[in-house]
Amino acid sequence: MVELSTLDWVVLAGFFVLLLGVVVMSMRQKEEDTADYFLAGRNASWLVIGASIFASNIGSEHLVGLSGAGAQSGMALAHWEMQSWIILLLGWVFVPFYWSSKVYTMPEFLERRFNAKSRTFLSVISLISYVLTKVAVTVYAGGIAFKTILGIDSIWGIDFFWISAISLVLITGIYTVLGGMKAIMWTSVLQTPVLIIGSVVILVVGLDKVGGWSEVERLNDVNMHLIRSASDSEFPWPGIIFGSFIIGFWYWCTDQYIVQRVLSAKGIKEARRGTMFAGYLKLLPIFIFLVPGMIAYALNAKGIISYESADQAFPTLVAELLPSGVKGIVIGGLVAALMSSLASLFNSSATLFTIDFYKKFKPESSEKHLLKVGRLATIAIVILGLLWIPVMSLIADVLYEYLQSVQSLIAPGIAAVFLLGLCSKRITPTAGFVGLVSGFVLGMIRLVLLPFKDDLTGSSFAWITDMNWLYYCILLFVVVVVLMIVVSIFTKQASEEQLKGLTFSSLDKATLKEVADGLDKWDYIHTAGILAITAFIYYRFW
Repeated sequence: MVELSTLDWVVLAGFFVLLLGVVVMSMRQKEEDTADYFLAGRNASWLVIGASIFASNIGSEHLVGLSGAGAQSGMALAHWEMQSWIILLLGWVFVPFYWSSKVYTMPEFLERRFNAKSRTFLSVISLISYVLTKVAVTVYAGGIAFKTILGIDSIWGIDFFWISAISLVLITGIYTVLGGMKAIMWTSVLQTPVLIIGSVVILVVGLDKVGGWSEVERLNDVNMHLIRSASDSEFPWPGIIFGSFIIGFWYWCTDQYIVQRVLSAKGIKEARRGTMFAGYLKLLPIFIFLVPGMIAYALNAKGIISYESADQAFPTLVAELLPSGVKGIVIGGLVAALMSSLASLFNSSATLFTIDFYKKFKPESSEKHLLKVGRLATIAIVILGLLWIPVMSLIADVLYEYLQSVQSLIAPGIAAVFLLGLCSKRITPTAGFVGLVSGFVLGMIRLVLLPFKDDLTGSSFAWITDMNWLYYCILLFVVVVVLMIVVSIFTKQASEEQLKGLTFSSLDKATLKEVADGLDKWDYIHTAGILAITAFIYYRFW
């Protein structure tokens, strides 16, 4: 249990006062249309974009789940936190397509490249996955973290887990509904430094308590390596290298949850530089979340701290190591991570519903009416998040595994469709839709069969559940790519007019000129810097 001092409470109170001020400031900038509410008026700077991408990505699954992964398997999952180079792909390669097309959502982009059926199907997949994974993981892990850190079992006979989880959802839902994307983007600028400062404090104090970095390396031993044997049952190196890229490409370059931030940019230049800033920030989680988990493992081995499960590593570090006056900063960072992720999720989900469903079927709706629908959709997502919490408590023991399984099964089909669709004009609208559907169906077959893995031993379906999850992800991607190419051979290609500006070979000269005019030496220097840091980390922990 954490005993908060007066200073801790003052720090926490100050954080919430600043947060309230930012939200009020955002609300005073009255939204005139859906571009204001969902995309902050398409006027965001690189600083706001980069901070928002990072803050949206970092949730309780990082503070709790990634630290737990560090305590259990060491550096194995660091590959997912070293995907800054994929964020650079978003800025350098995909932003010109997305931003110049003036779309609100990724499904809307797919409709322009392929057809309306592809848009609807991707919207359905995205909304379902958001509620079942992002809301579930963030809210559940957050509730567990606060209960462990504060050591409060119940208040007035109500489990403190429910009180903290529901409070997080409601508070975040309120400022998301009232402030829209502007509130989310600007609160991210406040939340990002609080999150980083709090986590750095944990890192420094933990290293001091364990006896330095050499002790962490000695006690974690083989878990210090990024690359594992190809026969490793969980993290074989071919699966990690190629599987993490497929999942990373889907998440960073095609998922509405992230891409919506660059769609809010003033222009292509600001969007690209925002991804560079996010690229630098994305390198931090290895050191401020995963390494503290490894420190917790070392401290546990030395008997300095103790925890029952790996996911309690981070909360235990906060509860047992931090001096009075510092806990408020760390807890503020945890609150920032939770709220920024939830706010982004709520707004992205409302955007998908309003633009891809409601406006599509009621195109005559006015902008003011769509704003109202967007707010109501946000409220609906908040309610669904609350209703899903009891379900998550039933699968808590496999929460992180569940999240990874779902993402590795959703990502391949979507990644293949976007990648082939942008690279080649020959990929037909029918092939795009077939790729989405087949990828989702084949992924869900494995997800449905996994609970019955033991019963399938010796059957013709056993290979589906027995195959390493990363290898299955790669296989699924290859199957969808081959299927799309074959279908394209026998179906009609989209017209040149439809494809204009939506593939590499058809990008218009005005967009190319805007990309070229916005480049200077610092774009190249920062890109090289991010790639060099990433390469050094791989070299150091190979």
